[in-house]
Amino acid sequence: MTLRLPNEKIATVFGGTGFIGRYVVHAMARRGWRVRVATRDPGAALFLKPYGMVGQVTPEFANTRDDATVAAVVADSDYVVNLVGILYEKGRRTFQALHVDGARRVAEAAARAGVPRLVHISAIGADPAAEAAYARSKAEGEQAVRQAFPDAVILRPSIVFGAEDDFFNRFAAMSRISPALPLIGGGTTRFQPVYVGDVADAVLAGLDRPDARGRTFELGGPQVYTFAELMKLMLRVIGRNRRLATVPWGMARFQAKLLGLLPVPPLTLDQLAMLKTDNVVADGAATLSDLGIAPTQAEIVLPTYLQRYRVGGRFAGRHAPGLHRRAD
Repeated sequence: MTLRLPNEKIATVFGGTGFIGRYVVHAMARRGWRVRVATRDPGAALFLKPYGMVGQVTPEFANTRDDATVAAVVADSDYVVNLVGILYEKGRRTFQALHVDGARRVAEAAARAGVPRLVHISAIGADPAAEAAYARSKAEGEQAVRQAFPDAVILRPSIVFGAEDDFFNRFAAMSRISPALPLIGGGTTRFQPVYVGDVADAVLAGLDRPDARGRTFELGGPQVYTFAELMKLMLRVIGRNRRLATVPWGMARFQAKLLGLLPVPPLTLDQLAMLKTDNVVADGAATLSDLGIAPTQAEIVLPTYLQRYRVGGRFAGRHAPGLHRRAD
């Protein structure tokens, strides 16, 4: 039995060292909760400890492929959050192992331990009939979680943006060295990017709100953009002028075959399949507003972290990028 202060809450977070996870851990620590960061590499989670008081945030070893370690880390928890996810497979880190079997193991352990609340992060587009294995595995993981823990709250975000994101940062960095940015299939696929801070707030709302129990929420920002529009927005923010070049699906497939062989592939065949489907909140879905959260506009947040990609860096000039100075 874990010793705790009167009225102290204990939250266990799987995937707490990731992009979304660090914001969730920080939000929990600000509430005064004790946070266990369940991870295969506790040393890599040490950067999270200053988010709370001494001893408030504690990295603890757990492997979602191992029943005993998962059971140990969720014991005595008031809340469990599973944020574990991958965009491509490598070795034993497969979609089946992490999105399905790992999700089931966490949910089953939380149910056996009598944990009152569980939030599971999935993704918009989760569909057992999807062409992409990623989306199929996310749907199967949701089903496994529901079977083990019927009251679980499932959150499905669209593309998540924020200072550490791998979307806008990637293409902004590419714009520094490339005269053109690729638009796969013409860049017509639609997205509804959601701010990482709003996703973290949604996690806590899912833990807090009785009316969220057993429900699925799709998390998107206030505006829908095509991929081409997102590239234009990013270029405006960083004040660069780059050509947007259409890459036909056939050529993109050839490129994905080659890029997928890299240790950290920037594009895989499975990700290419995902790009064929719009990534937006479905009609009639429960959303951020149902959790009491007003979504944040991308135009407000992007300048706060993309300025370092401007010509001359973040301190170049005093005016808004792309408005009062010429693009290179």
